[in-house]
Amino acid sequence: MRCEAWRIVGTAVLGSAAAALLLTGTTSASSATTHPYRTVTMIVRAMPGHQRAVSGALAAAGGHVVRVLPIADSVVVRISPSAIPQLRRSPDVAGVTPDAPLHFTSVDPTLGYDPSADEGSLYEITQIIGAQDSWKAGYTGQGIDVALIDTGVSPVPGLTSGNVVNGPDLSFDSQDPTLTNLDGFGHGTHMASLIAGRDAPAAPAAYADPTVFTGVAPDARVVSIKIGAADGAADVSQVIAGIDWVVQHRHEPGFNIRVLSLSFGTDSTQDYRIDPLAYAAERAWRAGIVVVVAGGNDGTSRKVLADPAMDPLVLAVGASDPGGTITPSDDTVPSFATRGNTRRHVDLVAPGVHVLGLRSPGSYVDTQYPDAQVGTRFVRGSGTSQATAITAGAVALFLQRYPTATPDQVKRAFMLKAVPLKSVRFTYRGSGSVQVRRAELGKLDRNASQPLTLDGTGIGSIEKARGSAHVTDGDVELTGEQDIFGAPWIGSLWATAAGLGTSWTDGTWNGNAWTGTGWSGSSWTSQTWAPATWTMSTWAGRRWTNDDWTGRRWTGGAWAIGAWR
Repeated sequence: MRCEAWRIVGTAVLGSAAAALLLTGTTSASSATTHPYRTVTMIVRAMPGHQRAVSGALAAAGGHVVRVLPIADSVVVRISPSAIPQLRRSPDVAGVTPDAPLHFTSVDPTLGYDPSADEGSLYEITQIIGAQDSWKAGYTGQGIDVALIDTGVSPVPGLTSGNVVNGPDLSFDSQDPTLTNLDGFGHGTHMASLIAGRDAPAAPAAYADPTVFTGVAPDARVVSIKIGAADGAADVSQVIAGIDWVVQHRHEPGFNIRVLSLSFGTDSTQDYRIDPLAYAAERAWRAGIVVVVAGGNDGTSRKVLADPAMDPLVLAVGASDPGGTITPSDDTVPSFATRGNTRRHVDLVAPGVHVLGLRSPGSYVDTQYPDAQVGTRFVRGSGTSQATAITAGAVALFLQRYPTATPDQVKRAFMLKAVPLKSVRFTYRGSGSVQVRRAELGKLDRNASQPLTLDGTGIGSIEKARGSAHVTDGDVELTGEQDIFGAPWIGSLWATAAGLGTSWTDGTWNGNAWTGTGWSGSSWTSQTWAPATWTMSTWAGRRWTNDDWTGRRWTGGAWAIGAWR
């Protein structure tokens, strides 16, 4: 918001040491009102792109602008306390919070930001969702494995302390041994760090130290299943194969995969009851795995969740904007988050704006969005992807407290104890903000069970499951009823095998060998998984070698990315 009468009077450090111009002066006569009653100082934050419209809302509420915070899209106002509810109801206003004295914050040189003042830091986020209280009670995710189907995880500091292992690499990169399992895109590393990042193992209460980087469930273990290549390229058949693999290997010796984090979604409009991607997620849920899925970042008036979040069985997560406070009730839902409808909307929301997580140096995200880098280790991102990873970590904490809880019981507990967001429609925020400690303090609902009538069949079209997201070799898109090897997709046959837990057999899925067969349950921590030999397989007359797929593309929205900035 701008006004020609305002003048620059100085600078101050806000949040993560970002300099904000502090302006003061008088507004025009039309927007300034003298109040004969007591007034209070509040910070009013505009919805993205609505900065100018907020001036009208302020005038209607009788607010008087005393200074502007441009970087935060906010103004400091004097206003009557009785007018605050009216101001909060304005669709142009993202938040109204009490003003606090500005001060220079201290940047931790080991992190590159001030963890106690940056609203996107994991230190702040873990307070918002109650994770720090869970740590102090002794729950850090110990003994719980979280499967992460994404773009791989790179061994960067914060993810090298022994709680990340690799499952199969099902991506196009798997043909190149130098790229196998590594995150050349930058999305998977970021998500893994939010779930279980830690600089070093520590006593539970010690994880609340703001000078070290700590994810939501620092003692949980991430099992990385890579399906996205260095440019993010992946086909729905790879995602389905990854989910099937998780289901069939969830209880291999020494492992306990109880959570599946899927920050992925297509814009498919196929009925979830026949959609194969949704059915794969359902099979994981019925197998005892809590499937946490991104609601999507459509950012339009379209009111349909991404696939497979559209399936009512799974735990669909939307993003919230904390607005600079620890209290979740005053949070809002950012404009990029996909809106649901009365029949299906997100179940919960979690912080998903300006979230600081680990970067994968030299990755696509790292090179394409240099302004998102914070310090030397971190990258800032916004989206339901981040909210999903944060929720997956929270579920791992809960499952350490209740190791025998079923996915339905977990979903019920989190929805029952969520904090509703004031002035936000339920179709945008579901039950409200994730509150893991509140959920832990409750009792498991022994009767929590979602009806079997929600289950689908999976016999639908894999092409329709893709929506508008297709991989391409630069000339021809992979379309139709076939997987990435060009093998025919027969939904009824796959669905039967998936339901029986036999879709993977000795590294073969849908009739083709995808991975090496040397896997042993006793050697997970050192297992590298020999990549599939795809160089002899062709699709549309082209070899599936790394060099032949330099032109492949992927839509950023499919990874539920709101913004890397």
